[in-house]
Amino acid sequence: MTKQDIFNQIKKKQSFLCVGLDTDLTKIPQYLLENEDPIYTFNRAIIDATAPYCVAFKPNLAFYESEGINGWLAFSKTVAYIRQRYPEMFIIADAKRGDIGNTSEMYAATFFNEMDLDAVTVAPYMGEDSVKPFLGYRDKWVILLALTSNRGSHDFQFTKDENGERLFEKVLKVSKEWATEDQMMYVVGATQGKLFEDVRKIVPDHFILVPGVGAQGGSLEEVCQYGMNKSCGLLVNSSRGIIYADNSEDFALSAGKEARKIQLEMKALLEIYL
Repeated sequence: MTKQDIFNQIKKKQSFLCVGLDTDLTKIPQYLLENEDPIYTFNRAIIDATAPYCVAFKPNLAFYESEGINGWLAFSKTVAYIRQRYPEMFIIADAKRGDIGNTSEMYAATFFNEMDLDAVTVAPYMGEDSVKPFLGYRDKWVILLALTSNRGSHDFQFTKDENGERLFEKVLKVSKEWATEDQMMYVVGATQGKLFEDVRKIVPDHFILVPGVGAQGGSLEEVCQYGMNKSCGLLVNSSRGIIYADNSEDFALSAGKEARKIQLEMKALLEIYL
């Protein structure tokens, strides 16, 4: 999927919402546990309810790997269902991979050849040779961790060198030489607010995946004010606030309503900032 394809969907749906499929068996409606594949059953209902209001889905691999082979099967079926029913959707594997080159080659083959995903999140700590294998696939994306939304982001990401450059800024400056904005995106947490200005000074044209709106307290309006570019350039993720909006038999209906509410807010912000 190309950058223009993503932007076309944003314009069509007036939304840049990414729905995080962080499916936790302890949080889904308990009656679903009677199903043969409760994770997939839950995901399918959430996908159908939210697809009109989002442009991307982001399964977090931890929630599937923790269930062993059954979790991997549910993940595979979920991706196949999205591909079949909603082929216009951008699908992100939130896996945060990144290892020595030959290992990264295997990770890339898993997500792009075997699973046919559009993008995978990658950690930059091991440098260029750990990221390059993911960039060898046509119309596939690397989403590199740059400035995250968690409290611990201050442990390393804000560390300054002798010239006052912060580590997240160095990550952006160095990594943007590895690929163009047609293949590289960045993770920047919504809780970073005005720091999106600093990010945009370095990567003005790249798409940014933005977690941290909703449950983590990030401001959608701040993200748009400081982070939106001429192609929107944002995919804002919401997971818990949508998929666990209700724990009753009406969970999917409630998820759809929550996604619709966010989409309407995004539509208004697009009119202001795009």
